[in-house]
Amino acid sequence: MRPPAVTFPEPTHHYPVRVTDTWLADTRTSYDTVAVSYAEHMIGSLDGAPYLRAALALFADLVDRAGGGPVADVGCGPGHVTAHLAGLGVDAFGIDLSPAMVEVARRDHPGLRFEVGTMTALDLPDADLAGLLAFWSLVHVPEPEVPAILREFHRVVRPGGPVLLGFHVGDRAKHKTEGYGGHPMNVYVYRRPLARVSGWLRDAGFTVEAEMLLEPDDPPPGGILIARA
Repeated sequence: MRPPAVTFPEPTHHYPVRVTDTWLADTRTSYDTVAVSYAEHMIGSLDGAPYLRAALALFADLVDRAGGGPVADVGCGPGHVTAHLAGLGVDAFGIDLSPAMVEVARRDHPGLRFEVGTMTALDLPDADLAGLLAFWSLVHVPEPEVPAILREFHRVVRPGGPVLLGFHVGDRAKHKTEGYGGHPMNVYVYRRPLARVSGWLRDAGFTVEAEMLLEPDDPPPGGILIARA
């Protein structure tokens, strides 16, 4: 099981999808609305996902081998992946755009640090992090905005630090109007080819070390990229 399962019934849209200047606010409002239901949906989601657990274990090992230190789970949602990394010995903390998601994460994982923030402008010093994770949290970011966000990731990760991205693989976008628990949402969900995201990482200054396609026979496939700053 990958987080979270998303189907793409018609109508779907090939790129480009028109980008509005409200996408960030729409994403925040949408996840404030579904925060509690989403957290319930994600309980135990990693238990049946051996490849995702293996990728997270590899990421934790890379952080340790690079010297350890703070790791940001950017777009952490209810904090289940942050907690999993902490269980692997990573000094992980979570950042999310949605205040309601952060409230749920703090409730469910009181021993960990969570804060409200945006991946478009992280409130972190240059080279502050030992590593960074964006686990299916770039899926609502419009195509033109992703390169700048990856440059922001590169700014805050120290040289040699690992970065792990997880996302839906494909070349389509869906306008999602209803979410977890039947609550209203107003976001686009983007599928992207591995090669496109790898290219963006390289352009941002990263060295790509691994590309993984997960469950290619179970659409949409998942993609994992591991890179170093």
